[in-house]
Amino acid sequence: MTGVSRPHAPQQVRFCTAPDGVRIAYAVHGSGPPLIITTCWLSHLQFDWESPVWRHFVRELGKFATVVRFDERGHGLSDWDVTDHSLAARIGDLEAVADAAGFDRFTLMAMAQGGPVAISYAAAHPQRVNRLVFYGSYSCATWGMSQDERDLEDTFDAMIKVGWARPDSTFRRVFTSLMIPGASEEQMRWLDDLQRVATSATTAQISRQQRMHADADGLLGRLDAPTLVLHSRGDRMNSFEHGRHLASTIRDARLVLLESENHILLEDEPAWPVFLEEMRQFVGDEAVPPAAAQHVRELLSSRELEVLQLVAAGCDNDEIAGQLQLSVRTVERHLQNVYGKLGVQGRSARVAAAARLLTPA
Repeated sequence: MTGVSRPHAPQQVRFCTAPDGVRIAYAVHGSGPPLIITTCWLSHLQFDWESPVWRHFVRELGKFATVVRFDERGHGLSDWDVTDHSLAARIGDLEAVADAAGFDRFTLMAMAQGGPVAISYAAAHPQRVNRLVFYGSYSCATWGMSQDERDLEDTFDAMIKVGWARPDSTFRRVFTSLMIPGASEEQMRWLDDLQRVATSATTAQISRQQRMHADADGLLGRLDAPTLVLHSRGDRMNSFEHGRHLASTIRDARLVLLESENHILLEDEPAWPVFLEEMRQFVGDEAVPPAAAQHVRELLSSRELEVLQLVAAGCDNDEIAGQLQLSVRTVERHLQNVYGKLGVQGRSARVAAAARLLTPA
């Protein structure tokens, strides 16, 4: 058993504070082994949840994992008034999200520009990261970059400056066409709009420039967690050579080549089920040893079972107290009893207990 299917359960959006005081929005949904995703260049937690470009990613992953996503500083629902997009600041954001999510250990997934952040975090906190996934990512944006490619980056910066905030999507469509060349017009319009709603033109330009200086390549030799590298053969945003470099440098990493030209895999292309099955098997291997749901019900009192059922439905302690007409302290006491009876502990106890309730015999 690799997790529990709850495709329509809503995500819970929360906030934490980075070391420099920036408020970072993060969302939790799904059930199963914990999976924290380092954000890519553009994100908006709520917009992506409904998007025909991203919703199949977040919702399908949530069927077998407890997924934690966050909006990068300056983007989405996180604080926008930010000028520091350095690697150190972004590592601090991930540290804040990981601590707030409350998992002792988790799979860490780097998407696109999240690579250097994930690598740096995993090297600094090996006791927290039990598995690593890279999807369309890299260790250093400028690794292997030719002068022509550097000149192209300068052109992109100029395009962002003059065209990002324009009502029409002419300039933004350039980036959309690079990310999802195989998309329908509806999907392209969604990604055009994501660029506009995810961040301002100024932040898009500044953050992109600072990300070009993020270099974690020298840390690859220190990584020792089981690692899966997924990369599209025809990726036009981050070339396949980046994925090949990661897989050939990280100890015992496994490379899966995806037959696609899309940087963001689309739901109806053949590479998508390949990606999904690889993720299900890799992340699912870290599932907690299951206790059958019937056994859980036999262990718990009727009130403890009511509390745990509401936990599994995504309610926090205040909501549980309100629904059951209990004090928050009483809810906490019931949960401590539940954790003791099920033999789970630590910051991930809440998720592990809910997963065991929902695991079939």
